[in-house]
This record gives sequence, C-alpha cells and structure tokens, in this order.
Amino acid sequence: QVQLVESGGGLVQPGGSLRLSCAASGSILTIGAVGWYRQAPGKQRELVATIGGGASANYADSVKGRFTISRDNAKNTVYLQMNSLKPEDTAVYYCTMYVLRRSGGWSDYWGQGTQVTVSS
Repeated sequence: QVQLVESGGGLVQPGGSLRLSCAASGSILTIGAVGWYRQAPGKQRELVATIGGGASANYADSVKGRFTISRDNAKNTVYLQMNSLKPEDTAVYYCTMYVLRRSGGWSDYWGQGTQVTVSS
C-alpha cells in the first residue's frame, strides 16, 4: 500500500506565501509524474501544477509566475511553493503521484488534502 501525506496549509494574508509538502510512503519502487490540484467550495477540482519524471513542470495560467512545483526523489516528496497568494487561491489542495509499486503495476495515488485560506 502507498500513502500520501500533505502538510503546510493554513491561513495567510493576501500577498503572503506558503509551502505545501506531500510525502509518499509504503511499497514504492519509483514515482513518475506528480502534481497538485485544488478544489474551491462549489467548484470542480482543477489542476494547479504537474512535474514529470524528467522535472519538466506545467502550471495553470492562474498560478504561473507565482507558484513553483518541485520534487525530491530521494525523499519521495513533492513541494508547492506559493507566493503572492490571492483570495482566489483559497481551496483544498491535493497532491497526486503516479507510483510503481514494489509488487508491480502503476497506480495514481492522492493525498487527503490540505486547506489553504487566503484572507485578511
């Protein structure tokens, strides 16, 4: 089994910064693409950023220039550095990883979500 645990969410004022972390544990052989999604109240879950095994990153237009996704393969961890936060960034943020299990086979795994609230 594979578990993803997120941390780093919280309440921040507009213009502030937060860094989210997502650590994977369990029966992991290797991790492919990883990413962050978010879901605001009453809205569908949307892509925030993804990064492939080759470390090439893609971002939603709404966060380009403000958010940075990165990964530490040795720690099975993905990060999301969020700067210049806006009230419209308020949402529950979820990480996802495409994992090759030691028992064989690739699967998508999701974290439990972490709340980010941007408000004065």
